[in-house]
Amino acid sequence: MEKGCYCKSGKDFSVCCEVIISGEIARTSAETCMRSRYSAYCIKNIDYIIESTFPSQRKFYPKKSLVSWANSVSWLKLEIVSASENLVEFKAYFKEGSSEIQIHHEKSLFKEENGIWYFYEGEVY
Repeated sequence: MEKGCYCKSGKDFSVCCEVIISGEIARTSAETCMRSRYSAYCIKNIDYIIESTFPSQRKFYPKKSLVSWANSVSWLKLEIVSASENLVEFKAYFKEGSSEIQIHHEKSLFKEENGIWYFYEGEVY
């Protein structure tokens, strides 16, 4: 039995974010990039998080910090608030340890280069 995708697209993970994370299919939009990054956090694929960050911005997201963040939380749900060509506003619900459910609310800017979309920067609310 297939598992629904972490990004809550309604598709199975194997035909949604998994094929993007594995590189079989390119990130063709800001929303696709954002959804696949959320799923990568869920499965703790930090190399993909780094790779899907715009090259000039990677220095602001050290691997050690990303690993620490990914290992400290359990992701519960993704809600896309709005999406345009290069902006995605989302709410990611998570638990850290035995804490109450928390919400990471962010508006993320994405940039396209050579047909591939990358996370550029985010504004957290």
